[in-house]
Amino acid sequence: SGRQISIRVQMLDDTQEVFEVSQRAPGKALFDLVCSHLNLVEGDYFGLEFQDQRKMIVWLDLLKPILKQIRRPKNIILRFVVKFFPPDHTQLLEELTRYLFALQIKHDLACGRLTCNESSAALLVAHIVQSEIGDFDEVQCKQHLLNNKYIPEQDTLMDKIIGYHRKHVGQTPAESDYQLLEIARRLEMYGVRLHPAKDREGTRLSLAVAHSGVLVFQGHTKINAFNWSKVRKLSFKRKRFLIKLRPDLNSNCQDTLEFMMGSRDCCKVFWKICVEYHAFFRLFE
Repeated sequence: SGRQISIRVQMLDDTQEVFEVSQRAPGKALFDLVCSHLNLVEGDYFGLEFQDQRKMIVWLDLLKPILKQIRRPKNIILRFVVKFFPPDHTQLLEELTRYLFALQIKHDLACGRLTCNESSAALLVAHIVQSEIGDFDEVQCKQHLLNNKYIPEQDTLMDKIIGYHRKHVGQTPAESDYQLLEIARRLEMYGVRLHPAKDREGTRLSLAVAHSGVLVFQGHTKINAFNWSKVRKLSFKRKRFLIKLRPDLNSNCQDTLEFMMGSRDCCKVFWKICVEYHAFFRLFE
C-alpha cells in the first residue's frame, strides 16, 4: 500500500523538518530526502541517529525498512548529525559540508564532548563568534558571549576569546568554518564518541572508533589505539567486546583483548559502528 508516514528530523542548526516516506521505505529513502532538502552532495559523512526502545542511541540503518527499526515514528525525533569524521577536512569538497561539520563541532563543544585546553577552546569560540557576528567590536562581542554559551567554561575565558576575536577581522564565515575545522581535527577528542567499558581488571575505560582504528580512553585521555592494520577481528560475546590482534612477532602482548560493556546491546551498537567506520575509511583509501 502507498500509505505515508511522517518523520520528524532535527537538523544540525537545531531546526526541525518533517519528511513523508512510504510505510515500506528503507532508511535510505528518508536519508536521501534529508540530503536533498539540504542540497547536500557529500551526504556519506552523515547519518540519522535516534533513541530506540531500549533507550540507546543508535544509527538508522539505511538498508532496513524504517518501520522495522522505529516502532512509533510519531513519537520520535531523528537527529541528522556527522557520523564519520575524516582525518583531514580538506577532503570535504563543498563549503556546505564544512559548514555542517562546523555546526557539529559547535554542538560537541557546547555539550562538553569535545574537550581541549583553554587556548584551543577560546580560539574555537572566537572563530564561531567571527562567523556569527562578523568583525570585532568589543561591546557587541561581549554582549554576544553573554547571550550565547558555546563552551561550559566560557565565563572564565571571556578575555581570551575577545583577544582572539580581535585578530580575525576580515575573515568570512566560510573561512571561519575552515579555521574551526583546522583546529578541531588536531584535538584528541575530535569526533570521539565514548562507549563505557571496563578492562579485565575492572578499570573503568571508554572505547571509541576513529578513521584510524579502535581507541581506548581513560576519562578524556587516550591510553591506547589499535590501528585497523593491527586488528584481525572485532567481535562480541554477550557483554564482552573482543579485539583480536594480528600476531606481532616483536611483542609478547596477548593477541585478544577483552572489554566488558554494559550489555550485549551496548557491545552490538559499538561493534556495528566499528565495522561501518572500517568500511567507510577503507573505501576512501
